[in-house]
Amino acid sequence: MLYQSTIDRAGIVETAYRIEPYVRRTPVVAASAVPADAVLKLELLQHAGSFKARGAFSNLLSRAIPPAGVAAASGGNHGAAVAYAAMRLGVRARIFVPASSSAPKVARIRAYGAELVQTGDRYSDTIEAHDAYVAESGALVVHAFDQVETILGTGTLGMEIEQQVPDATTVLVPVGGGGLISGIAAWFAGTNVRIVGVEPEGAPTLAYALEAGRPVDAPTGSIAYDSLAPARIGDLNFPILARNVERVVLVSDDQIVAAQRHLWHHHTIVADPGGAATLAALLSGRYVAPEGERVCAIVSGGNSVAVNFA
Repeated sequence: MLYQSTIDRAGIVETAYRIEPYVRRTPVVAASAVPADAVLKLELLQHAGSFKARGAFSNLLSRAIPPAGVAAASGGNHGAAVAYAAMRLGVRARIFVPASSSAPKVARIRAYGAELVQTGDRYSDTIEAHDAYVAESGALVVHAFDQVETILGTGTLGMEIEQQVPDATTVLVPVGGGGLISGIAAWFAGTNVRIVGVEPEGAPTLAYALEAGRPVDAPTGSIAYDSLAPARIGDLNFPILARNVERVVLVSDDQIVAAQRHLWHHHTIVADPGGAATLAALLSGRYVAPEGERVCAIVSGGNSVAVNFA
């Protein structure tokens, strides 16, 4: 059966019921030793190691799958999620990633049985090869962020946060192409919950787009290049974000690494750089929570080689 949903609360609820048998309800824990009343939404414990599994299953369960199967271009986490979803559903998958993708992400894709193609130095460099394969094979494109079903899938994370942290006043969300934050922003649209994006200084895709009033190319140099550094915000994502995101804060690579170490020392958690970005904003003071605010910071992924935690 094919499904068509609008990117709103009703569409997200419908998607949540559809993907529920295939995704985890990830835990929330109190954040230790941070200058705020904050909790961490541990989405790095999701299947395939990141929130991306939600969008992957939303796509594969909502759209017709051709004989050629599915294809995805990814910095790593999205590819692993699509590979995992394809494995669970018995679908053929070909995943395109940059040569620079981290070893744990590449290993996951291979372990899930997808055909892996490593090409180019950055996420944007893989698109040409991916698009040529899709044109030749007729495979279904599962986009990492600029796709209705992907956004509906990430919106289910916002739904969970509302259920698990009903007193949250602010949600800190890491930003790459905008898939995660647009789904969460769509869920909380019209409520009093504030949505704040967090990006690396070296990959300010949403910051550039908001300043320009439209998606524009941004720098892609950051330690979080393989999860938070696409060339630009998605066309579907931007209108949602322009309406519903209060602001964006930028964090340095050093602050991200410090947050990774903090997560290890205080929570025994190994997050990838993108996953640690929201905590970096709190620890560094780039985001200062007003008195009385209850913050939920999303730790979005954990497919990482451990940093030096000494």
